[in-house]
Amino acid sequence: MRRLLLSLPIIFIMAASTIAHAQDYKLDPVHSFVVFRIHHAHAGYVYGRFNGPQGTFKLDADHPVNSVFDVTVQAGNVDTANEQRDAHLRSDDFFDVSDYATITFKSTSVEKTGDNQLKLTGDLTLLGQTRTITTEATTSGPATDHQGVVRFGVETTFTIKRSDFGMDKMLEGVGDEVRLIVSLEGMQQ
Repeated sequence: MRRLLLSLPIIFIMAASTIAHAQDYKLDPVHSFVVFRIHHAHAGYVYGRFNGPQGTFKLDADHPVNSVFDVTVQAGNVDTANEQRDAHLRSDDFFDVSDYATITFKSTSVEKTGDNQLKLTGDLTLLGQTRTITTEATTSGPATDHQGVVRFGVETTFTIKRSDFGMDKMLEGVGDEVRLIVSLEGMQQ
């Protein structure tokens, strides 16, 4: 019993140390980007982005398994620099924003794979369909900006098939594979 009582302070110190190393970040929507590239007419590529991604992430440098990512994109914020095309992308041919307003990613596991490298696995939900994806991410930071705000960056590139999420219109003219670049900058909370 005495050994247990003596070890309790050590356990509490270790738990507090773990908590102290976990940092919570809120996405800065002005400095975070979700960019996509898709093949068009079997010739060139169309690029676009989703403006104003929102969400949070928690990073635990000592115990990455405790890290969590929760990112939401408003599907109606699709922007390809062409209003007619963007309106079509918002229709039920593609993102069907009237029924499915958001695209979300929620991590289910985070693993450190090297210096400034993470392996993220999580659930991507698009058009009400959820699929598990795994991607490698590069981290940068933390760094303090000119206003004293601590920031941290995470960037990943991965490819999905839109047909896996039920987006199967116009596959003959618009590619099925979509390359996504997700660059997140969080502000420490």
